[in-house]
Amino acid sequence: MNFNEQYGPWALITGASTGIGAEFARQLAARGLNLVLVARRREKMEDLARQLERQLKIQVLCVVADLSQDAFLPAIVHATQSIEIGLLVNNAGFGVAGKFLAHDLKRELELLDVNCRALMILTHRFGNLMAQRKKGGMILVSSVSAYIATPFEANYAASKVYELYLAEALGYELKRDGVDVLALCPGSTDTEFHKISGSRPVAAMAVEPVVSLALRQLGRKRVAIPGWHNRLLVGLLKFTPRRLHTYFAGRTMGRLTPR
Repeated sequence: MNFNEQYGPWALITGASTGIGAEFARQLAARGLNLVLVARRREKMEDLARQLERQLKIQVLCVVADLSQDAFLPAIVHATQSIEIGLLVNNAGFGVAGKFLAHDLKRELELLDVNCRALMILTHRFGNLMAQRKKGGMILVSSVSAYIATPFEANYAASKVYELYLAEALGYELKRDGVDVLALCPGSTDTEFHKISGSRPVAAMAVEPVVSLALRQLGRKRVAIPGWHNRLLVGLLKFTPRRLHTYFAGRTMGRLTPR
């Protein structure tokens, strides 16, 4: 079964207006998949949709939804009730950099709602439909931060552990149902993430190789780590005590995060 037969005819991408999500849209459209784009910002999302429809002759549906809100799901269900979602890309997420106790509690709860709660709900909803059809795929965008308890990004790093473990476990559970699950764990990437979180990027990768690796590894592996330097880091972490990981991460983030 080729890529489009296994993961088509439609892909649903959250956080699709910019960054990694928009790049998933471009690369999947180039493969001939139709798209459902989900994001908060209508204008950027619709501009991308018109561009892809015009250039690649595919269909694109746009759903404006705030995944931090309790009632985000009905709009997505309504938009997808008559189409077959063969690939779910759970990309939406954000971080908050700085001392945890200094952050607004509401903002930290929104982080959990977007990074964990909404991701889990969408995975459960569309994973069930894929399992019934005995085909499909899901990509959960985690982070290299899932491997390190990171001071000054404590809640964000913890949320990425959830995504990584959920993807790995579901990869095992759903294998017999014909559904492939991949955890994508990028490091610093050239997106709006750092502007929103309040941290400074270091050695940020372009989005193109991050997404292309994910699409190559889907169905072959359960975890994809873009960039040799990120893979080296994760490999070295296996041979050093966790307290040292946290210590050096704290020293690094302390320099990169405004006080």
